Amino acid sequence: MGTTEAFLLGESIKSVGVAAMLLALTRTLRDEETAKRALTEAGHKFVVTEVGGKTSYDDFHEKVNRAVIGASLNSGIIEKTANDIHALIHATEEAKKGILVSVSSSASLALKIAVVRDAGWISVALFGKSALHYMTNHERAGLGVMHI
Repeated sequence: MGTTEAFLLGESIKSVGVAAMLLALTRTLRDEETAKRALTEAGHKFVVTEVGGKTSYDDFHEKVNRAVIGASLNSGIIEKTANDIHALIHATEEAKKGILVSVSSSASLALKIAVVRDAGWISVALFGKSALHYMTNHERAGLGVMHI
C-alpha cells in the first residue's frame, strides 16, 4: 500500500467533514477512486458531482442546491424525508458561505462537490476555482457539516 493510501485509510477520514473535503480536493480519476475506496472501507456513503456558473445569487444557489439534493437522493445517501433534506440543506448552506467569502457577484465558478454521510452526520464539501477573468482563476473551498 502506498503512503497516500495509508494516509487516506488513517484516522482522518473517520470524520465526515475531512472525508468530504479530501474527496472534493481530488483532481484525477485515479485519486478520486483511491479516496472512494478508502471512504467505502471506512463505512461512509458518498457522492461526487460538479457545478459551474456565475456567482449571482439565484444562479449559484439554485444550481448548487439542485446538484447536491439530486445527487444525494439519486445515490441513496439520503432519503426523501424532512430530517435528511433539512440536514443536507444546512450543510450545503454552510459550505456555500466558505465559497462566497469576498467573491464578486459576477465571478464565474467551477466547483467539485462531495457529500459524505455516516450514521449520524452529513457533510458537504465544495472546492474549485473562481474568477472575474479566466487569467485570474484562484481556488476556493467551503465545508458544511450537520447532524442528521
